[in-house]
Amino acid sequence: MLLPADQAGQGRTVVLLHARPTDRTMWSAHLPLLAEAGVRAIALDLPGHGEAIVHHQPKVAPWTDVLDTLNHLGADRFVLAGNSLGALVSLQVAVTAYDRVDGLVLVGYRPHDQEPSERLQTAWDRERTSLEANDIDAAVQAGLEAWTFEHANDEVKAHAARMLRNQLETRIAHSEPNQAEDPLSQDPDTLRTLSLPALVAVGEHDMPDFFRGGEDLARDLASGDLVVIPGAGHLAPLEQPAAFCALLLEFLNRIPMNSVSNSS
Repeated sequence: MLLPADQAGQGRTVVLLHARPTDRTMWSAHLPLLAEAGVRAIALDLPGHGEAIVHHQPKVAPWTDVLDTLNHLGADRFVLAGNSLGALVSLQVAVTAYDRVDGLVLVGYRPHDQEPSERLQTAWDRERTSLEANDIDAAVQAGLEAWTFEHANDEVKAHAARMLRNQLETRIAHSEPNQAEDPLSQDPDTLRTLSLPALVAVGEHDMPDFFRGGEDLARDLASGDLVVIPGAGHLAPLEQPAAFCALLLEFLNRIPMNSVSNSS
C-alpha cells in the first residue's frame, strides 16, 4: 500500500511518522523548518490514519507500507523520526531494513506489553465509554486531555482535536485493521542488537508510562539519557515544533550520512 505523503526540501532524508491519534498533518509546521535547514522531510499517513484508508485488507504491515512508499519516492537511505505509534513503526522499519536507516529519533514510546498506569488506563476507558455512548465530542475531549499538555496553545489544541476527530471517525467507519506479526516480537533481544544512532525523548508532561518506556528503550538502544522536551505532553513534536526540530537537526549533525555502512 502506497501511503499519502507530504514532503519538502532537498538533502538528507528524514521520514516523519505520526502518533496514533493523529495523522501526517501533525508535521505541517516541521516541513518548512526542516526544508530551510537543508533536509528533505517526508511525512506519511500510516495505514488506517488520515487519508490512508484501509479497504478489504485482512492485515496491515505499516513497516512494509512505509518502505514501499519510500521506494516509490526514491528515498534509499533515511533517518526515521516518530512519535508514539510512529516511534514503534520506526523501530519496525529499522529491524526490517536495517541497512537503509541512518538513525532514529523516537518520542513518546511505550511497548505494548508494558502494564498501563492508572492514568493511561483511565484515558483509554474514557475514550471507550464515550464511543460506546456515540458521543464523539466527549471522546475527542478525552483524547485532548490525555495526549496534550493542559497549557498547550489554542492553535495546537484545535489542530489536535481535528486529527483526533478524523481518526475516531475513520475507526468507526472502517474499524481498525488487524496488524501483521510485529517484527520486533520475533526476537526479544532485537532492540539490544540494533546498532544504530538514536535519540529517545519524551514530553515533560507526558504520562509515566512513556517515561518508563523511553528510559527502557534508551537503555536497549544505548542512546544515552532520555531527553525531556519542555512544555509538552504526549504529542511533544506537535506542541513544540521548533524545539523538536532543533533536537532533530542537532542529532543529524552528530551522525554520518551513511552511519550503518561506515560502521561496518
